Amino acid sequence: MSTYVYGIAASSHPALPEGMGGVGDPARPVRILQEGELAAIVSEAPEGLRPKRKDLLAHQNVLSEAGAGGPLLPMRFGSVAPDDASVTGVLAERAEHYLERLGALDGKVEYNVKASHDEEAVLHRVMGENPELRALTEANRQAGGGTYEDRLRLGEMVVAAVQAREAEDAAELQRALEPAATAVSAGPESTGWLANVSFLVDRQSAEVFLAAVEQLRKSHPHIEVRVNGPLPPYSFVEPGPSQPAETTH
Repeated sequence: MSTYVYGIAASSHPALPEGMGGVGDPARPVRILQEGELAAIVSEAPEGLRPKRKDLLAHQNVLSEAGAGGPLLPMRFGSVAPDDASVTGVLAERAEHYLERLGALDGKVEYNVKASHDEEAVLHRVMGENPELRALTEANRQAGGGTYEDRLRLGEMVVAAVQAREAEDAAELQRALEPAATAVSAGPESTGWLANVSFLVDRQSAEVFLAAVEQLRKSHPHIEVRVNGPLPPYSFVEPGPSQPAETTH
């Protein structure tokens, strides 16, 4: 039977509540595998597991219960090993890395920040910043719309200006929020977002980070900012001594 892994903690970590259930239907009993100074929080892995709401919530609930007792390295939903021995083998092999990460993430939470442009507001902004765009727009207007080539050129210039503004705003967002975080991790690029960045934040100073987000919203009204958190620090489990958490990846 394959083994589902919820997270990794120190072996001194307090035990989970008696009879706690995890993913699956019926819920698989959650247990702890110990290896030296480390412990993995696991259960049997159900066949054909899919990211359905019930199981996503069960995964999150196990992490919440385990994380309440001390630092925890959360695994993403769907982390499955061939068997228990494979899990303890990885704990033994990567003990130094995991112990370093547990220390680095103690008392920390993750906030994921996604940003996009308000289309009308950003068009207004790039027109205001670019005299050439304004001149070409006015020339086309006076020419009754301009030729097809003129309209095409204007459209290409607008797209380029908006893309440049996206890159600048993504950099400004990170610069504005970095001081309130202890580490930053750039997420995968995706259509519709000019920025997708996770910030590692001390749980005790989360209000400072959220205040920085509000200040960013006020100073950049053409940017729509969405914050998800506090989350377990999924994006910061992997960096180890050879790659400090402060490195953007």
